[in-house]
Amino acid sequence: MAPISRRRIEYGALVEDALRTVVRDVLGRFMRGEVPPPHHFFITFRTGARGVDIADHLRERYPAEMTIVLQHQFWDLEVSDDRLAVTLSFNDIPERLVIPFRAIKVFADPGVNFGLQFTLDDAEAAADAPVSTLPRAKPAEPLPALVKAPDPATDPDKPDDDGAGGAEIVTLDRFRKK
Repeated sequence: MAPISRRRIEYGALVEDALRTVVRDVLGRFMRGEVPPPHHFFITFRTGARGVDIADHLRERYPAEMTIVLQHQFWDLEVSDDRLAVTLSFNDIPERLVIPFRAIKVFADPGVNFGLQFTLDDAEAAADAPVSTLPRAKPAEPLPALVKAPDPATDPDKPDDDGAGGAEIVTLDRFRKK
């Protein structure tokens, strides 16, 4: 007979893992062109989390977290079991970003007023994130000059910080005992 564990079930962590699977599946569909407008995505992630691979100048500019937009101007989106990789343009310079799903803090689809907020702390996200399985690659050729990634700081579609008029963010704290 197997020994009985005295540890409690970590329901919050289990639910967040399940919701990260939703994010992975939605981005996989988006990558395959199976997601029609008005869907588009805002992804806020911890830039210092283990497994995040971004250019040093971006990490310096966004030392804690960064929000990216996947709508029109992005290239080479790849989705694996534990992370996404995408190329975006920053001041007309293409940059490859690799983001483990464990590093994501907020996933929002403002086109349909949907959002998820992940509440595991940075230490848990850093400890659980595996080493990157997607290659970091720079595009061989410059991106077209007319195509630019939106700047989340100035994008008019960015959800308001106070939530007014933006996506409804579902946070697991609603269900946790304090």
